Amino acid sequence: MKHIIKGVIDFQKHAFPERAALFNSLASSQNPEVLFITCSDSRIDPNLVTQSHPGDLFICRNAGNVIPPHSNATGGMTASIEYAVAVLGVQDIIICGHTDCGAMKGALNIEGLTDYPHVKEWLGHCRGAVEVIKERHGCADHQHLDELTEENILLQIQHLKTHPAVVAKLSSGKVKLHGWIYRIETGDIACYDEKSHSFITFDELYAETIADVVNT
Repeated sequence: MKHIIKGVIDFQKHAFPERAALFNSLASSQNPEVLFITCSDSRIDPNLVTQSHPGDLFICRNAGNVIPPHSNATGGMTASIEYAVAVLGVQDIIICGHTDCGAMKGALNIEGLTDYPHVKEWLGHCRGAVEVIKERHGCADHQHLDELTEENILLQIQHLKTHPAVVAKLSSGKVKLHGWIYRIETGDIACYDEKSHSFITFDELYAETIADVVNT
């Protein structure tokens, strides 16, 4: 805890005063443009990866960046998605998985989670992705970890589309969905391309936007 306590002290003494105007503007309202759904893994820092500031991202995190299909049972993810889309009016939703994901390892060995019943039930939301791997290869094991991570992103995007608030905004073009995979060892991001139905490099998918940013 010592480094955490030291960090809070440094924040209060240095970081906060340096951005006092920003925090003052955020004191009574927020207007994020992006809902960023990612894993709880300690190695992922959405604000660091995107170099964004407080107020830019509405962040939801859980084991495996899972989005349960919409149901009448209220859960934290369901409520957060509804609030972000219907109330805050986010324009983009990013579902970001990552390499070496412990949740995906668990999904590949679901029977090994008997002693962790809540984790086992939660990862049931990834079962469809595991079944895709099994159908494709005849089995699903550790050698398919990266491939499962990709399929899980696609599955969670499907789940996201079952949420009424999301469906409504998608129908009017007011929300766009993005599937990302962050590679911890390199800092690279692979992104799902609907045209090629595959994951391609960040620079390829957002080439036009990158060109605009560079030229401004």
